[in-house]
Amino acid sequence: MNKRIKRIALIGPESTGKTTLAEQLARHYKTVWIPEYSRNYVENLNRKYTKEDILLTIREQCAEEDRLLEQANKFLFADTEPILAQVWMMDVYHEKSAEIEKLIQERAYDLYLLLSPDLPYVNDPVRENPARRDFFFDWYKKELEERQLPYRVITGTGESRLAIAIKEIESLREN
Repeated sequence: MNKRIKRIALIGPESTGKTTLAEQLARHYKTVWIPEYSRNYVENLNRKYTKEDILLTIREQCAEEDRLLEQANKFLFADTEPILAQVWMMDVYHEKSAEIEKLIQERAYDLYLLLSPDLPYVNDPVRENPARRDFFFDWYKKELEERQLPYRVITGTGESRLAIAIKEIESLREN
């Protein structure tokens, strides 16, 4: 690969607009984004998901990201990433996955956009934690800080949320 693509991950609790923002950013920068693989996967399960399902979905998420990297134009936006999968595994199954940890170490992003839970919660069949969004926001923030990963908190609604994200991404161009 002879072009350097800046990889940007969106991370945050449920219903904080990760998918919408990833799509908007990709449109703004005329590049690709990777939808959250686990959403469709879990929606189509006719049973409760398992630890193996979490591992499978993050593997597929990362594989899709790798496939789309060649199509990216300066930036690539990931609707989710391995830290989110690790937190999901730890919250539901109370264990840390060595495989996911390895993915976190191998797939450092140039910037993480941590989305604040300041949007109204929108219920859907795969969401599980409407009352724990602040809890997860704090957990993701702690993970990013402990790992010393570059992140910016994105707040606001609608166009202002997008504008804040673009401003933070533009700061990458200066570096």
